Amino acid sequence: MQSTMQTNKILQLIRQRLEDSAFCNNGVLQKWLVINKAQNGDEELLKLLLGDAQLKQAFFRAVDDALVFDSQKFTHFLAMKNFLRDSYTEYKNKIGLSADDEYLKPRGDVVLAWPYKDCVLQGGQAREDDKRNEVFFNQTLARDEITQLLAPKVFSNTKRVGGKTQDVKLRRDADLNAARGLPADTITDNLLIRGNNLLALYSLREQFRGRVKLIYIDPPYNTGGDANIFTYNNNFNHSTWLTFMKNRLEVARELLREDGFIAVAIDHCELFYLGVLADEVFGRENHIAVISIKHHPAGRTNDDFFATTNEYMMVYARNQECAAINNLEMSESTKRSFNKKDDVSAYKLENLMRKGETRNARSIDRPKQFYPIYVSADMQQISVEAKDGFVKVLPVENGTEWIWSFSPDYLRKNINAGNMVAEKRNGGITILYKRRLTDYKGRKPKTTWDGEGEERNFYNATQYGTKLLEKLVGHKNFSYPKSLYTVLDTLKITTDKNDIVLDFFAGSGTTGHAVLALNKEDGGRRQFILVEQLQSHIEVCAERLQKVIANEKLDADYVYCELKSANQNFAEAIQTASSKAELQKVWAQTKQKALLNYNVDVKRLDETADEFAQLELPEQKHILAELLDKNQMYVNRANLRDADRGCTDAEKQFTQDFYGNKK
Repeated sequence: MQSTMQTNKILQLIRQRLEDSAFCNNGVLQKWLVINKAQNGDEELLKLLLGDAQLKQAFFRAVDDALVFDSQKFTHFLAMKNFLRDSYTEYKNKIGLSADDEYLKPRGDVVLAWPYKDCVLQGGQAREDDKRNEVFFNQTLARDEITQLLAPKVFSNTKRVGGKTQDVKLRRDADLNAARGLPADTITDNLLIRGNNLLALYSLREQFRGRVKLIYIDPPYNTGGDANIFTYNNNFNHSTWLTFMKNRLEVARELLREDGFIAVAIDHCELFYLGVLADEVFGRENHIAVISIKHHPAGRTNDDFFATTNEYMMVYARNQECAAINNLEMSESTKRSFNKKDDVSAYKLENLMRKGETRNARSIDRPKQFYPIYVSADMQQISVEAKDGFVKVLPVENGTEWIWSFSPDYLRKNINAGNMVAEKRNGGITILYKRRLTDYKGRKPKTTWDGEGEERNFYNATQYGTKLLEKLVGHKNFSYPKSLYTVLDTLKITTDKNDIVLDFFAGSGTTGHAVLALNKEDGGRRQFILVEQLQSHIEVCAERLQKVIANEKLDADYVYCELKSANQNFAEAIQTASSKAELQKVWAQTKQKALLNYNVDVKRLDETADEFAQLELPEQKHILAELLDKNQMYVNRANLRDADRGCTDAEKQFTQDFYGNKK
């Protein structure tokens, strides 16, 4: 059995032998490629391994006059060790049993395991009411296809909306980036992107890795039942939904700044599973809070058991040691409580005596804050020192010794500042202090958001989500948008004036609206990046943003763009076909122009047309959809200049501009 030192030495030798070979891409060794070539006896790989005496001894054995490569030992060796961390999965028969290239048995982590955990789920829909079967990709199909799938994409149909210019050349404001502490070449435009959000995130990673302060998302809840009126597919199979979320959270983490946050809206159905999954992705130590939000005060009367009044928001930091949250402004009721005023400021009077069993407020708990205060006969003077004619006052009530809120030294400072008041109350003397409005630092956010202390519950999704959207865009075509104020308060506690905010489940555009509203409120220059796939949603989102900019007379705009479709257009046409005749027309175009799977025999399919015609429409759609190469749904940046992809000059120019003219 090899020692750890021997094992590490062999790993080091493998790395050294492969670093300057075809197995290295942009300085990163490709584990999937190494294993694939090893299993197929690749001549180039075998020569590299044979070139080192120790590797030759470790992985080859002599049989008569020949050397035989032990490919099973080699691939097992790589899979068992923390080697070349770019693989999406272990071997097929080990799916869900490993994390970070280590088997779970020796680890102390609590993690989720489910079928196809390490697959890649593209997800997405062609239209609102389409609950199509989701498409899986994983290592066993072809690992290089996964690389193609997640490669940066070409952008299309670009336009600038809401501003004074139509120029779509992206802005990179050096002063704003300097204020953010970001590289000068960071895009500073607001962005609205249409396309599959997983693929869009990998394209955004090229420009925004480590630069986003807040990610706020409201994903499909996987609730099932009546909640399927959500326009997103909200009826994923449980394990499918977890795969869908895992894929997106992993790349989302890469986009966050070290001091950044991610806030995920969710209901009780997947709350616990999402929590364990998020612990895996972000680290349990970075779990900040689970916030309960009273979004439906009346309760859902169609629930079988309890009438649901709340949902949740799970908050994680990218790195808790670097992160900090802001206080919220005071509530309306708190503002009204500052009902007195002197030459300094508005204030309210609060009792200096602290009491309460749960506040560590007894004299035995804090003896240094149990001391006498002296008050003059006319109640005009207060002193920490005893004086002739002054009455001694102690923090005692009904025989219980409590404490004063201030230490003697701090009380002395407040006396000198004119902040202390003595009054005769209930046959005794009460010591009060002036809590000044100017000293109020805001309120620490609580883990329950129910509108307490406000004139109304601004987190009510019906009033400040659905009805607000209806009033703004003038029609009803979006189910259950978030309250604007839920997102607004999330922004207030997690961002500063110049930060970047990302929402890759943009829906009706609530996050973009909230960014614009908060910038107007505090003079900030926050930037939003919104990603949405459904055409009906993107239309609502775009209209909403335009109305907010116009109605509020904001000096703001955004750039709209789409991931350039390849097979995606054909996939949507197949799924939205309303009849067999329409589907037949779609197929005629598909077989001529689409990118089909390599093993598709079009001639054979046409020969069986009569048999195909007997199938029901849903089955026909399923078959045609399976023929498409799912790794070619959008055009990759690497194919920008390929003539058969038909990229226009405008698409080439914008795509190069977005990626900083990188090839």
